[in-house]
Amino acid sequence: MNKLPDSPQIPDWLQTIYWVADPLKYLEQCVERYGDTFTIRLSGMGQLVILSHPQAIQEVLTAPPSQFKSGERNKLLQPLVGETSMTLLDGQPHQRQRKLLIPPFHGQRINSYSKLICNITQQVASQWVIGKGFTARSAMQDITIQVIMQGVFGLGEGARYQKLKPLLTAMLDVTGSPLGSSMLFFKFLQRDLGAWSPWGKFVRRRQEIYNLLQAEINQRREEPELMGNDILSLIMSTRDENGELMSDQELKDQLMTLLFGGHETTANALAWAFYWIHRLPTVRQKLLEEIDSLGDNPDPMAIAQLPYLTAVASETLRIYPVVFVIFARTTTAPITIMGHHYQANTTLVPCPYLTHRREDLYPDSDQFKPERFLERQYSAYEYFPFGGGNRRCIGATLAMLEMKLVLAKVLSDYHLALAQDKIIKPARRGLGITPENGVPLVITGQRVAKDSPKPATVY
Repeated sequence: MNKLPDSPQIPDWLQTIYWVADPLKYLEQCVERYGDTFTIRLSGMGQLVILSHPQAIQEVLTAPPSQFKSGERNKLLQPLVGETSMTLLDGQPHQRQRKLLIPPFHGQRINSYSKLICNITQQVASQWVIGKGFTARSAMQDITIQVIMQGVFGLGEGARYQKLKPLLTAMLDVTGSPLGSSMLFFKFLQRDLGAWSPWGKFVRRRQEIYNLLQAEINQRREEPELMGNDILSLIMSTRDENGELMSDQELKDQLMTLLFGGHETTANALAWAFYWIHRLPTVRQKLLEEIDSLGDNPDPMAIAQLPYLTAVASETLRIYPVVFVIFARTTTAPITIMGHHYQANTTLVPCPYLTHRREDLYPDSDQFKPERFLERQYSAYEYFPFGGGNRRCIGATLAMLEMKLVLAKVLSDYHLALAQDKIIKPARRGLGITPENGVPLVITGQRVAKDSPKPATVY
């Protein structure tokens, strides 16, 4: 029997507490002590081999999908996304769901969401008051929930929208703290002790959301004229190779998967971006010059092509990826990764956070330097904030577009400043990492309209 890589010699329950409370610090301590590859043991999840060397990442992500099963390892997400969610499936069922979901997230479909993102950003920002403070994360959550409600669910008004939006927001907040996240990791906390118990409240809220989604699906079937360009409408009418539509349960579970995959993550990334941009005046100045070079009311897709803006978004996702580890992969047969032999049923976990902090790839890796993405092209195994292989996030292109358009729209129209001159640290929120205090900002003024287009600055 092959020995797994070294592991901290502390009880599983204590490792789980560290993992839930401060995962980045725990990962840093482990990589410093054990190197690129090490094993951790978590309650209810067993032994996980953490990988961060680009060669190991490449060998895992390019291995045949049949070499791994991932769905079983993601079962802790089931209360959030439902049992037919793509994230919980393997093999042919996973491939089928992925094929049905990919078309709305590519090509012209993506471009069609750009105006919606800009309009929602303008609408949310118009409520800001000069001289008053707000937190970037809360404001970005307001934008991203509306993008999902309108672009994914196809709901922008009406009674059902008014009921669903606060329910979804409240459900997302359930895992918004280390204590709330613990409910996913520790099964004994998943006890329905009535409507006022934490898990009981969660279960009832989830059922209410599913009832509202079912009512929306039923109405669209009865009134086809309600079908639009939103993702729900598109996947309701998409058939697999056997001519079959998604079941109602599959539709609802995929909507919840897209909600949890695209709301909190994008809001967190945007909050971090606003922090770095306003903490580093040279970054902000370069960004404004590039955005202003497009003149007034630029085409959203022209904004999306701006190189320095793209580099800022990429560096934001490098330094704090939206998820610090990507989907675990459990071997279905023995496999060799970087010369180490692993038996079947070994769980391998690529870690973008640690890979993105490698000094050999990213000198001064704790520093925010967008220029590194202008000076070098990184491989999909050196930089992978959205995962990779057959489990890569299908919403990655939309998330990057949303980040760039929201940043450009806000920076074009408003002067902002950090409300506190302090270093903001990362904190666990749900399954991801967020700025610990949400990034308090102050509106210091509105920007005047730009003059005629100037040539873009070359960096």
